[in-house]
Amino acid sequence: MDTPEVPSRAFSHDFSVAESDIDQLGHANNVAYVRWVQDVAAAHWHHLYPPTDSLPPQVWVVQEHQVRYLRSAYASEELRATTWVADVKGASSKRLTRIERVADGQLLCAAETQWVLLDASTGRPVRVPGDVAERLLPIGKQ
Repeated sequence: MDTPEVPSRAFSHDFSVAESDIDQLGHANNVAYVRWVQDVAAAHWHHLYPPTDSLPPQVWVVQEHQVRYLRSAYASEELRATTWVADVKGASSKRLTRIERVADGQLLCAAETQWVLLDASTGRPVRVPGDVAERLLPIGKQ
């Protein structure tokens, strides 16, 4: 898994490491990183499609996570999660995420997640609509 440079259309949000994220070794547990990867993906989606937008009853679900843990995060540290969609094919999309420490810009974690779009009423995969793919993908990747 590569850790590519962040494209200009990437979405970022900052957050603090909660005490509840800390494990017995004194740093953020790996499960917290996975949650942060999912949280920034959801925040990006809601940024593109606020809850007031009328969309078909569809839901994104994770098919696979690949996570590379590079450095530890500690309680009360400010982190920045940055995400973008790298590819859309059929009913799936590949989303890349980087988590960095705000204070020094150090990369703590890089993740690649395969998502699948499902029809919420049937639970079956549905093709990502063209207009949605256009909003998700960086310019030149459509």
